Amino acid sequence: MARLRVDAVLVQAVIAGALSFAHLHDLAAAAGQDGWKAWAYPVSVDLLLVAAWRRLRTDGPSRLAWCWFLIALVASLGANVATAGLLDLNDVPAWLRILVAAWPALAFMGGTLLAHSPTRQEPEAPAPSAPDPEHEPEPVTAAEPDPEPQAAAVPPAEEAPALPTAKPRPVVPVPAALVDHARKVAADHQQRTGSRIDTDTLRARLGVPPQLADAIAAQLT
Repeated sequence: MARLRVDAVLVQAVIAGALSFAHLHDLAAAAGQDGWKAWAYPVSVDLLLVAAWRRLRTDGPSRLAWCWFLIALVASLGANVATAGLLDLNDVPAWLRILVAAWPALAFMGGTLLAHSPTRQEPEAPAPSAPDPEHEPEPVTAAEPDPEPQAAAVPPAEEAPALPTAKPRPVVPVPAALVDHARKVAADHQQRTGSRIDTDTLRARLGVPPQLADAIAAQLT
């Protein structure tokens, strides 16, 4: 049954195509296109119609394809209507002769645009690749928590050794004249600097050993 249905559709298409082909030929011949040119017109119209329809089916709807599909369809339907007795083929109007004569250039432009205009091509999504068993990642196991660190044994603090007690310095006898001279030096230093003289400066000014300088400084205070 499916075989008979397909054959019936094809037969219907052949009959319709042959009638349309004949109408276009008759109109072209009546418009002054005689000989082989009259046979070329229906081929041009049908090819443009098929090219536009194929563009719509393969690349999706677009203004360009719809525009040329409608132009070819109007040309085919116009020829069928014109040859149905509404137009005197023995006296074709001038505007129809102009349209028939201009059709080759129009069909050439339409076919060129349909064949060479860029089409919208959406990138295909890459197919997911099958996992490779040899390179599968190993399952990650949760790391066991480290045991709590034991408190380090703190050694008992050692007792600090007792500081040795300072031994009292022996009392150094100081001559009275040296003490008087030291007072003059200290007074002069305080007058010049505004501050009391220290032991090191006093020892340097008097030229005495440290123990004697300490004894003199103790008597000056």
